[in-house]
Amino acid sequence: MKPSDVNACDRAEDCKSSKIQLENMSKSQPGSKTEKADQIVADTKFKDVGDTSLPDGGPVEPATPLSEVKQEPYNLPSPYEWTTCDMNSDDMCSAVYNFLKEQFPDKRYLFQENYSREFLRWALCPPGYHQSWHIGVRAKNSTKLAAFISGVPERIRVHDKVVEIAKITLFCIHKKLRSKKVLPTVMIKEVTRRVHLQNIWQAAYSLPAKRATPLITCQYWVRMLNPMKLMDVRFSCALDNTTAKRLTVKLYNLPDATITPGFRKMEQRDIPAVTGLLRNYLSQFGVATDFDENDIEHWFLPREHVIYSYVVETHDVITDLCSFYAVQLTIDDNNPKHETVECAYSYYNVATQTSLLQLMKDALIVSKKEGFDVFHALDVMHNESFLKDLKFKLDNSQMHYYLYNYRLRSALKPSEFGIVF
Repeated sequence: MKPSDVNACDRAEDCKSSKIQLENMSKSQPGSKTEKADQIVADTKFKDVGDTSLPDGGPVEPATPLSEVKQEPYNLPSPYEWTTCDMNSDDMCSAVYNFLKEQFPDKRYLFQENYSREFLRWALCPPGYHQSWHIGVRAKNSTKLAAFISGVPERIRVHDKVVEIAKITLFCIHKKLRSKKVLPTVMIKEVTRRVHLQNIWQAAYSLPAKRATPLITCQYWVRMLNPMKLMDVRFSCALDNTTAKRLTVKLYNLPDATITPGFRKMEQRDIPAVTGLLRNYLSQFGVATDFDENDIEHWFLPREHVIYSYVVETHDVITDLCSFYAVQLTIDDNNPKHETVECAYSYYNVATQTSLLQLMKDALIVSKKEGFDVFHALDVMHNESFLKDLKFKLDNSQMHYYLYNYRLRSALKPSEFGIVF
């Protein structure tokens, strides 16, 4: 998942909500039938929300015959050309990494997201991904990237229907080109075209800024793991009084070892059990990701500095799961003591035999031992039950989730939502 970022085209939110997101969606409503078929990520106003005469769950617009989908790429401004980015190529992965690292930062903000090469491959290359959906725009003369947009395929369950969707992930345009509206528009149309060529007609995306009527709006909560460092770098409110600092450190202190018997890192052999555990848990939510074993292997099997997953094993049975992924923030003020803030983001958590409160306390303990400074969580699924007890504080950042070309009669509550990206 998601994978969630903050689009450098039009950043409007605090970078503490470090999620891979599509931030600059097209505002134009498609006109002709062909345009409707080719504009998967248009700004949808959901005028039929609350109309009880319509079915609850299904496409707003029917699929168009593939023969009617534009077969050739859209035209770019003359100095630029399309390039398909092979993220399995070390050179191309480094080119995308360096482009994002240079172009995402916004000087209005002290902290800047830095997605590692390993993170990019995890986020952009899940099972069944389409390399053609990793789209670059480069200058013809220098061949350097000028823009990048990407999507990945995903299955979600909406009530009792499984829907194949495109999840829009990264979107970044060179700082010097952001005032040229034609480039983001044509990039959105191009990724839409390539998605439709795979006979996929629904999409999902999430934004920290509200752009239309969302399916759901979630709130971020933040829990300090290393309060002294966070105060030193001004990530959290700095305290002048030494005693107050010591009391803050004491307040957020965690045990040195986990509490739950059988708590351990997830392993390859756990994949079938984790798949069953997670699918059963997610079945209770109105909208949720539809994972199979291949998905679980990719998204959950631990990768250092990317994804961390832990299970509870009791008498050879996997009963509980917690997971979080890593995003690094670089500090943009030449801090003499620290260069980065290491952020953990809650992913999917399932508690059947252990209380969710205790399970997540163990997640905090291991994340601190792994060197993370702060732990973020959205109030989706059952997360709200542990946030206050574990000293999470309400952040000023929200995440708005959208479904394109799929109707739901009413918006969901965060507790009814089983997707994280």
